[in-house]
Amino acid sequence: MSKKLNKNLYRALLIVTFVALNGLIIWGISSVLAYLNTGADRSTMLHAEVINSKIYTPKINWDISAVEGRPMEKPTLQEIEDNYLKSWYVRNNAYKTNNTHGIADFYTDSARVNLHKIIQLNKEQNISIEATTLHHSPKIEFYSADGQLVVLTDKEVMEYQKVYQHEKLVAIQEDTSAYQVMLLLEDGFWRIRHLVKIPSTIKKDSVQASSEFKVKGKKLYKNGKPFIVKGINYYPQDSPWDMFGDDFDTLVIQKDFQLIKNQGLNSIRIFIQYEDFGKAEVKPEKLKKLKKVLDLAEENKLKVVVTLFDFYGDYSVLDWTLTHRHAEAIVSAVKNHPAILAWDLKNEPDLDFESRGKENVLAWLSHLITQIKAVDQQHLITVGWSTPEQAHLLSDELDLVSFHYYKDLSLLENDYSALNKKVDKPLVLQEFGATSYDGIWNLWSNSEEDQAAYHKKMQAFLKEKELAFMSWTLYDFKKIPTDVVGRLPWRKARQKHFGFINSRGNLKLSSNYMSY
Repeated sequence: MSKKLNKNLYRALLIVTFVALNGLIIWGISSVLAYLNTGADRSTMLHAEVINSKIYTPKINWDISAVEGRPMEKPTLQEIEDNYLKSWYVRNNAYKTNNTHGIADFYTDSARVNLHKIIQLNKEQNISIEATTLHHSPKIEFYSADGQLVVLTDKEVMEYQKVYQHEKLVAIQEDTSAYQVMLLLEDGFWRIRHLVKIPSTIKKDSVQASSEFKVKGKKLYKNGKPFIVKGINYYPQDSPWDMFGDDFDTLVIQKDFQLIKNQGLNSIRIFIQYEDFGKAEVKPEKLKKLKKVLDLAEENKLKVVVTLFDFYGDYSVLDWTLTHRHAEAIVSAVKNHPAILAWDLKNEPDLDFESRGKENVLAWLSHLITQIKAVDQQHLITVGWSTPEQAHLLSDELDLVSFHYYKDLSLLENDYSALNKKVDKPLVLQEFGATSYDGIWNLWSNSEEDQAAYHKKMQAFLKEKELAFMSWTLYDFKKIPTDVVGRLPWRKARQKHFGFINSRGNLKLSSNYMSY
C-alpha cells in the first residue's frame, strides 16, 4: 500500500514539475518578446516620464514664410517642434544632473560627442547647471526634398542659467541668443546634428502702456483722478479656497458683490489655484467661470485684483515654462476685461524663502513680471508679500507694493513708516484682520467686540494715511482646508472667524468698520 502511495506521489511531483517548467519557459519567452517589442515603443525610447512635453513649454513662434526646398507640412512642423523643444529639455536636464539620460534620442552621434565632453568635465569639477529656455523664434531656412533634413535659425532664445560648484551657487546668467540649427530625421526622430550660437540681431520695441489706472510716484490714479483701493479678499462662504469648483454659483457671488459694494468698498481680491486651473494647460471651464466673476464685479462697479498663483511652491528653473504658460493663458483670456485692476503674481511667496531659497523665488517672480508684461502692458502688477519687512523686494519692477499685516496694531505705525521710506510706489495693505473666535483654543480671549474694536482702529489709521486696503475676509467659514493652515485645531478654529459675517449669515459688529 505504501509503495503504491509513493509511486502516486512521484507521478504527481513529476506532473507538477513539468507544468511549472513549461510555465517558466512560456513566461521567459513572453518576457523576451515584450522586451524586444519595447524597442519599437516610442514612448519608452523617449523616456516619457522625464521629457513629456507637458513639463517643458517655452513660448515658441515659428516663421515658415520663406522656406527653401520642399514646402513645410503642418504635421511635420509639429513633429519638429516637439523634438526640438525636447532636445533643449534633455540637454538642460543633463547639465543639471550630469547624466546623459535621453541625449541619444535627440542628438546625432557626432552632436553627442561635445555634450558628453561637457558633462564629463562638469562632473569632474563638481559643476551643475540649472537652466531653461523661456522663448524661441525659429525660422526654417531649408527643408530638403527627401524630407530628411531641416536647417533653421532660432533668432530669439531667452536663456536662464544658474551655475553651481560644489553645490554652491557661483553664477546666474541671463541672455537672449541666436542659434543656427541642423536637424536630421533618424528612426522617426528629428535629431540635432549641429547647434551653433550666432550673434543675435533682435531689437525690442518699447511699448507704452495705456490703461485707466496709472501710477505717479506714490499715488494711484484712475482716469487721471486719485484713486484709493478700498477692498476685501473674497471667497464664497460655502466654497472657501475652491471658488471655481463644483459649487460655483453666480447667484451667490452676485449677492455677495452687491453687499460688498453697499458697504462702501470698490475692489475685491480673488485667487487662482495653480493645479485647480490645470497648471500649464489651463482648463477652459475654469476660464469661463473666471470671466463670469469679472462680469459680476463689473456689474457691481467693483475692481478686481487677480492673484495668479496660489498653492504653488516649486520655483525650480525647469518648471518655469509651465508657470509661464499658466499665467499667459489666464492673462491673455481676460486682459481686456474692464473689471481688472491688477495682477497679483503670487500669494505670500516670501513664506517659501526658507524651503525653496530666496534667490530662487525672487528670480521666478522677476521673470514672471517680464512674461506678463509681454502679454499685457495695460494693467498693474504687484506681489502679495506676507510681511512689510519683505515688501520692498522687487519694488522697482512692480507697480504697487502690497503687504499683509497680522501683527499687533501697536507696531503698525513704525512698520508702515519704515516701508514707506524704502519704496517710491503706492502701498496697499492687501490683507489684515482679526479673529472673533473666543473658544478653548484661544483661551476665550477674543470676542466680536474685540474684532470690531480692531477694525475701527485700523480704519482710522487707513484714513489718516490714505492707505489702500483689502481686508480679510467677508465671511466666517465653517471648514478650513488643511492645506491652508495645517492640521492643528487651534489654528483652524481661529481662521474660521475672521469674517465680517458669521456662519449663520448675520452681520457682525465689525461690519460697521469695513471701510471709512
